[in-house]
Order: sequence, then structure tokens, then C-alpha cells
Amino acid sequence: MRFEREPLHGFVQTSTFQTPLGIAFLSQDGNLSTIGYADVKAICFVQGFDDPPPRLDGAYFVSRPKKSGLWVRIRFRDGVQMDGLLGNQLLHADPFGFMITPPDQAINPQWIFVPRAALIDFQVLAVVGSGLKASKKLASPKPEAQAKLF
Repeated sequence: MRFEREPLHGFVQTSTFQTPLGIAFLSQDGNLSTIGYADVKAICFVQGFDDPPPRLDGAYFVSRPKKSGLWVRIRFRDGVQMDGLLGNQLLHADPFGFMITPPDQAINPQWIFVPRAALIDFQVLAVVGSGLKASKKLASPKPEAQAKLF
């Protein structure tokens, strides 16, 4: 999806589509191009192109997400807001943008890549299931009963 233009339909290689210059995009016609991050609103990873185009506005979680991650609310430059779930491993955060899971996975898109240049606000609403198990305190063995001296 692009700002103020028709959405493009095509393919990106999920592991290498982000380049320092922009997003490497292969159109359905077979043309390879690079689109600058400032021109991209979001890349929606969908199952098929026949489905209606995804709507990003008003996509909110109605209750706390069950999947672990960071529950975030993002606002695009055009004022559209949506919720998403960001992976809990921030060491894998990309310098060009964020890969989020939208609230409703029953419909397209399955994942959304949002360039940092497309956002004006990014809020972390909650940390869901931190992935760290509650540390069980090591129970010290009970001392043996002291022998009675008297």
C-alpha cells in the first residue's frame, strides 16, 4: 500500500526485500523495482491477490492478545491508526521498519511490514506473555531436626 496512490500488487522476497535504498518489489508483470520507504505505507503479506484489499484503519484488538509479543498501536502519517503485535525479540528489530501481526488473522493480511518513515506515532500498549518463565525459587532443603542435647 502506498500513500495517496493505488496499491501495488506483486511479490517481495521476505528475507531480502529491505535494502538501504528502499523495498525490492517484483510486480505481477515481472518488473523488478525499488520503492523508497517514504512512498510506502505498508506491505501486506496476503495469501492471494483475489481477496479484497486489506483495510488498515480501525484494526484494533478487542481484548488482550493471546499470542506473546508487544501489543502496539501505530499511527500512520495520514492519521490512520491500527493495533498490531510485534515480536518480543527486539534484537531482531529491523532498522527500516517493523513486521507486525494484525489483530484479525482470519482475513488478509497475515503480516504487515510498516516502514519507520510511514509512522508518526508508535505506542507499546502492553507486553503479552514475556516468554520468561516465572523463576521458581530454589527451595532450600529443610534443615534436619536438631538433636536434643538435654
